[in-house]
Amino acid sequence: MLAFLSRWVITAAALALAAQLIDGIWFEGATEGRAEFDDKILPLVLVALISCVVTAWVKPLLTLLSIPFILVTLGLFLIVLNALLLRLTAWLADVVDLGFHVSGFWPAVWGSIIISITTWFLDAIIGFGD
Repeated sequence: MLAFLSRWVITAAALALAAQLIDGIWFEGATEGRAEFDDKILPLVLVALISCVVTAWVKPLLTLLSIPFILVTLGLFLIVLNALLLRLTAWLADVVDLGFHVSGFWPAVWGSIIISITTWFLDAIIGFGD
């Protein structure tokens, strides 16, 4: 349970960083001060939960199905796969009206790279393993 909570917090931090750095990734709500925190903390936590579920259930299946593409591209297709999973997360967040948006493919690619690096780094520091 502690490992899941750790993954959830790490994912939330990575999503917040991606939303802060990439123009095409954002949460709806206020843009400054305490109001921004109040408007965005609950959607951030819920989108991180959606992302954890998508990563745990959908990613292994898609990775297995795309092994030929991963081999041909020497692993670079995993970046595309992560971008598609980020877009799926944004779509699911939109379905439940959480106010999380990814505006296109390239913001999703750059966002997935930032999220991957951030989760790797934070997991190395505070992670509890799988």
